[in-house]
Amino acid sequence: MTFTLESLSDNPLALFAKWYSDAENCKDIRLPECMCVSTISPEGYPDGRMVLLKHFDDKGFVFYTNLNSPKGDSLRKYPTATLIFYWDPLRKQVRITGEASIVSDSEADAYFQSRPRQSQIGAWASKQSEEMKDPNELQLRFNEFKIKFEGKDVPRPPYWSGYCIKPARMEFWEEKPHRLHDRFLFIHNSENKWSVKRLYP
Repeated sequence: MTFTLESLSDNPLALFAKWYSDAENCKDIRLPECMCVSTISPEGYPDGRMVLLKHFDDKGFVFYTNLNSPKGDSLRKYPTATLIFYWDPLRKQVRITGEASIVSDSEADAYFQSRPRQSQIGAWASKQSEEMKDPNELQLRFNEFKIKFEGKDVPRPPYWSGYCIKPARMEFWEEKPHRLHDRFLFIHNSENKWSVKRLYP
């Protein structure tokens, strides 16, 4: 099926939800929520890494991380990001660009408490992206925090939270024969509405 402008919803989030549901239901896709988050480093270089989408709605797309990580440093200086989803078995890609903001403490607390206990302890144990000189260091730190929090709830570390990317642009790409791919770009305007146009592949 070839998309037409007339067949598209005026809200790209509805189209994303449909494509994301298709990815979730595809047995050949193990992690449909996996996405590349690209930021601009404090030195001005592009920087990308794979993370997991945890939630999306009209407010934006949310992922969680160590705020002291390189991505946290990048987003403090340049609070914008691009997310890329590529679902190869479906031959579909989505690119989302927008402003980044930290989620509320209550939202971060609620998600942190929903994580497996071992993952909660791991958030305390890992000095994300810092040099680790001894391969046993991480396990030792994990054991220390496991003992520290034994018999009580594991609190969310003060340096651990989530970012919400509020989309300003959403691009949908679907592979077609002979490289005549479908490609549509939605742009959010100042009137809080979306416009859409077809792009050459």
